[in-house]
Amino acid sequence: MRNKLESFTCESDPKHIHRPMAMAMAFRRASSSRLLQIGVGALTRNSASSTAANMTLGVHVFHCPDVVGIVAKLSECIALRGGSLRSVDVFVPDNKQVFYSRSEFLFDPSSWPRTMMNNDFFKLSDLFSAEKSVVRVPDLDPNYKIAILASKQDHCLVDLLHRWQEGRLPVDISCVISNHERAPNTHVIRFLERHGIPYHYLPMSSGNKREDEILNLVADTDFLVLARYMQILSGKFLGGYGRDIINIHHGLLPSFRGGSPSRQAYDAGVKLIGATTHFVTEELDAGPIIEQMVERVSHKDTLQSFVQKSENLEKQCLATAIKSYCELRVLPYISNRTVVF
Repeated sequence: MRNKLESFTCESDPKHIHRPMAMAMAFRRASSSRLLQIGVGALTRNSASSTAANMTLGVHVFHCPDVVGIVAKLSECIALRGGSLRSVDVFVPDNKQVFYSRSEFLFDPSSWPRTMMNNDFFKLSDLFSAEKSVVRVPDLDPNYKIAILASKQDHCLVDLLHRWQEGRLPVDISCVISNHERAPNTHVIRFLERHGIPYHYLPMSSGNKREDEILNLVADTDFLVLARYMQILSGKFLGGYGRDIINIHHGLLPSFRGGSPSRQAYDAGVKLIGATTHFVTEELDAGPIIEQMVERVSHKDTLQSFVQKSENLEKQCLATAIKSYCELRVLPYISNRTVVF
């Protein structure tokens, strides 16, 4: 992602691989398919010259072929600059020799400037022939810049706006785009005007989805969020944008398609409802899943309480997925799947 993430693939000297981290290595070998949470005490300690007040959080994600010594080398890379690992999540599937990790570490920016950090992780990436190596410093890097696309339903849009206002989403909202016109005195328009966020109303028809105009409006964003946007984005649009797009839909699919899915599900007497957040692909509502949530309903629910529960799930599911994405917890996995740490 432009300007927000640093991706690397490069070179280092294998003779510098040491194996002093016996505990980390024991954990690494314990299972070929696992998610591990390795405490900071098992890996590294703060440099005596660094104080807690100087320490800043960094996040690193790694995807490379699986070999012995990756966690040890990662720990060493951070420790040599006076930093300390706070946690490491690792996943290695049973049937594939691939390694995924997400690490949080503390470091002193004055001792480990960002350019030096980038170069160190660049070398680590080359050493292990990494497919993906991304480092982010949340307190120093700019927020992700997003645009939100929404249609008539407000619940997900309003929820995201309020979470953003409260500082619970690490994003900057560049604009809201909709195929639905909202009156000037509505809550959404008043909120957007108060915070200086442009609202672009683009009326659409079956023959004109205004995709070229949308592409122009979102050209400088890092990713897009579809907050109940009820228009299908074409393959041409997806290719033209070229970055990730996150969508939310109710968990009643594929059983209850078309209009009034909640009414259909309520009339059918379902006992579980849910919501799914996924990446957008050309196949409708079938992209890699980021987050899913469910809740029980019963014969005691009215249609109104049924719909309220469904909308609450959608809001929570979408916000959680966006937060996970911004915190570098989501990595592409085989086929149509994701690793979510």
